[in-house]
Amino acid sequence: MTSTETGSGRSDRVIESFHDAGNTALEAVRKFLDTVNGVFPDVSADGPRQKIIDSAFKMAEELVGASTQLAEKVVKASRDALSEADKEGREPSKGS
Repeated sequence: MTSTETGSGRSDRVIESFHDAGNTALEAVRKFLDTVNGVFPDVSADGPRQKIIDSAFKMAEELVGASTQLAEKVVKASRDALSEADKEGREPSKGS
């Protein structure tokens, strides 16, 4: 197995970990919304309850988006490092 294949598997695991974290964040928002729905009566579409719900979804979107961006950066940095390591392993050292 080449280091690229190994790196690809690692990248997939990193992405999956961030995906799982995003799902956990969304589940937390769902639980929060269940609490809000239990405490605040459904008075109107633009009342305080709806503002809280909209804010919670916006927060979750931002958290998941930030997590996804971080995962992409980690994977790119890892691929760049593996590529650089492969190059260094194949090319003769300039100092030799």
